[in-house]
Amino acid sequence: MQIETLQIFCDLAELKSFSKAAEKNMVSQSAVSQQLAQLEKSFNTPLIDRSRKSFGLTPAGELFFNTCKDILSRYENFQSSLNYLKNSTKSKISVAAIYSIGMHSLQGYVKKFMSLYPQVYLDIEYLSATEIYNRLLLGKIDVGLVAVPRKSPDIQVFDFVSEPMVLVCSPKHPFARKTSIDVYMIQYQPFIAFARNVPTRNWIDQLLLRYDIALKPLMEFDNVETIKRVVEINAGISIMPETTIQTELANKTLKGIPFSNPDSASFKRPTAIIIRKNRVMNDNLKAFIELLRK
Repeated sequence: MQIETLQIFCDLAELKSFSKAAEKNMVSQSAVSQQLAQLEKSFNTPLIDRSRKSFGLTPAGELFFNTCKDILSRYENFQSSLNYLKNSTKSKISVAAIYSIGMHSLQGYVKKFMSLYPQVYLDIEYLSATEIYNRLLLGKIDVGLVAVPRKSPDIQVFDFVSEPMVLVCSPKHPFARKTSIDVYMIQYQPFIAFARNVPTRNWIDQLLLRYDIALKPLMEFDNVETIKRVVEINAGISIMPETTIQTELANKTLKGIPFSNPDSASFKRPTAIIIRKNRVMNDNLKAFIELLRK
């Protein structure tokens, strides 16, 4: 039994059409019929329910279809891993990071890795967390860097850096004179928040709920740069990773104020390195991940 036969049967089951399955696999319709007949002969059981007017699988056909999908998925992973092993000196590593990590926390690690492994090309993209998880699972990237990592049976998670979260305001804001601030002081201030689909937003909301603070943001944005620009014009305050405002602090266009609450150590955003579980890694990729973990 050939892998191609399993693929044709899966396409037939999904497309519910002999002609479409034939067209997709660039074979004749009679070839699809012949392969189906050979499968039914081999298993000594019908796989297609011919008593129905519309296309349908028999219970045995459903079982075989699910088995084929599993085999094809495993075979695809095998081919991908085999190709990776054949090129053990692969000179490219594909990395995707959310913008706030990629532009700030990651930069020092990239410079150090490039100095140690100048022959390796790091292809770095800045994407949303959702897109990073999707691309990682599809095998389109080697490494992802996200904030507030989510659990998945198909993804391996390693701790990256814990980023201190600070209150951010314009130098013109009354809070700008403070060296530290109680979190309760923010609840009556115009607040500029991350959008609800951003994991950091959910993490901040949960953090504030511990203090019975439920904010109603004045504005919401899906990226850190826009939030910074709005806060700079004194339209409101925000809570952001301190790592993301280093340039603005140096230029004195923003103020970052640490929280003074007794458990202020909890005001640290967790970030993580994520890779697909059970993937084969060459020496360059292993070295990159080890450097990030240090």
